[in-house]
Amino acid sequence: MKKQSFKIFSFIAISAILFSFSPEMGKYEQPILITSAGQSADVKLVKLLAKKQELNAETKLMADLSDLEGIKTLIIVPGFSSKGLGAAGISQQDEMTRVETLVKAANEKNIPIVMMHIGGNARRGGQSDGFCRLIAENCKAMIVVAQGNEDDFFTRISEEKGIPMESVEKISFAAEPMGKLFK
Repeated sequence: MKKQSFKIFSFIAISAILFSFSPEMGKYEQPILITSAGQSADVKLVKLLAKKQELNAETKLMADLSDLEGIKTLIIVPGFSSKGLGAAGISQQDEMTRVETLVKAANEKNIPIVMMHIGGNARRGGQSDGFCRLIAENCKAMIVVAQGNEDDFFTRISEEKGIPMESVEKISFAAEPMGKLFK
């Protein structure tokens, strides 16, 4: 009898430990501000996903500190685009400075950041990874299209920082976990 009690106790203890350390997606409030980190067009797709989920979200490609007023959650879509930076008329360093300032301000105002990386391999490596790392390390939740995480870049950050991450196979599949964050 003692042996069986010990097994039950061990199972319960191990389950409690695993449960307490497994990060879960939280519930976030609206209104939402969606912005880019790197000026990729992916931010427009996230805007459509938010609309599909009937979320109260505004999109500003070049969001700054003043845009955080009244915002309850900040969604940042990382991914470098030289074409997007050219259209915005800014350098990569200008964009990095803008994003760093925005992340710092959101953290100071206790506005949670949700990262949505939907650009797959095209928005990874090279110049994109600086933006990806900055946002991933400073967010409260991640939604990632699996193709952009084949090297476990986001998985490692998620595990190291205890940040919940939802991986989806296709961009369109990101709508459901996005909606769950707010409902």
